[in-house]
Amino acid sequence: MKTVFSLPLVVVCLCLAGCERKSGPELKTFDLKYTAVDGKQVDLTKMRGKVVLVDFWATWCRPCRDEVPNVVAAYKKYHEKGFEVVGVSLDEDKDAMLAYTKEQGMTWPQHFDGKGEVSSRYGIQSIPAMWLVDKKGMIRSTEARGEQLTALIEKLLAE
Repeated sequence: MKTVFSLPLVVVCLCLAGCERKSGPELKTFDLKYTAVDGKQVDLTKMRGKVVLVDFWATWCRPCRDEVPNVVAAYKKYHEKGFEVVGVSLDEDKDAMLAYTKEQGMTWPQHFDGKGEVSSRYGIQSIPAMWLVDKKGMIRSTEARGEQLTALIEKLLAE
């Protein structure tokens, strides 16, 4: 059974993982690079100018599965307007993850993080952890879900 910690711990870990505050009110840019399961290279620095949802998730996580329809709908609605999703799966079974993403229409790049290397680097202690990154590469939300996610995507795309 996986241990799940509260969101405030995730936010504390986020700050400890290199996203500490600058002298002003903005956070440092969030840089993530990985090779997706389809072999494509994902590099958030090359996605500047787009709004990106970084979704740390797993098939065994019920709240993650509950959020998938919202993310798929947002991706379909806003992708052509500059919205991207990149996934980091904490699954231990790569085949189960691949089957689930195909079944659910999760067509964005996925990283299989079965050993927890990427998620540990960013202090992820509980999932779902959905980080919304603005066009400048700054994390703007670690809590948006459902309708809140849609509203924030619209706001960030308009900026």
